[in-house]
Amino acid sequence: MGKADNTRNGIRIGLVGDFSADVPAHQAIPLALHRAAEVQVAVDIEWLPTPQIGSGAHLAEFDGLWCVPASPYRDMQGALTAIRFAREHRVPFLGTCGGFQHALVEYARNRLGWADAEHGETAPHAANVIIEPLSCSLVESVAAIQLHPDTLIAHAYGRLDIDERYHCRYGLRRELESALFGKHLKVSGRGPEGEVRCMELQGHPFYVATLFQPERAALQGQTPPLVAAFVRACMSNPA
Repeated sequence: MGKADNTRNGIRIGLVGDFSADVPAHQAIPLALHRAAEVQVAVDIEWLPTPQIGSGAHLAEFDGLWCVPASPYRDMQGALTAIRFAREHRVPFLGTCGGFQHALVEYARNRLGWADAEHGETAPHAANVIIEPLSCSLVESVAAIQLHPDTLIAHAYGRLDIDERYHCRYGLRRELESALFGKHLKVSGRGPEGEVRCMELQGHPFYVATLFQPERAALQGQTPPLVAAFVRACMSNPA
């Protein structure tokens, strides 16, 4: 099957992750996507279990890819393959929670050449752990984020001060920030103590990743602004 034909008012979005009905974010994501689409476009959602991603040959079928929460993934390499595909092929990409963490690992390995970059959840004793346990866990927490102006995420929310829900124990090793971020990858929002909470890739139609879980708003009957922006980007993605 080929990519969705947007002239027929339909888009296809691949959800990169291992579905579990017990994960609130997994319950919320389809609701969030359908709320964001409203009546503008039909959204075809397909879960992409990480062990089945393989070489990623079928990823070109999708108008957008979302790397979802609930890591560790059953096949970390599968998730990294999908993230790399979205980054290199300019496919609209959203990463939330574990998706944010693994987007950093993918970028470090494949863009910066840090072949040994690891996630502390799966390789805690590795020499180059770039994602480490947070000093203060953010499991089922709501916290403030200060967005940077003139970013995709700030335009999506229409303001710079937001509060969002987390279910997270891991984040970026802070001393690596200056080495990871620069001309191409930009910090787009920070927590109360200046911690990196969201990021964007420059020169990409839509590549946004957040440590928080904006999709959870759909469980309260709200349309998440960032998910709406992602859907719009998918609608604009040329087939």
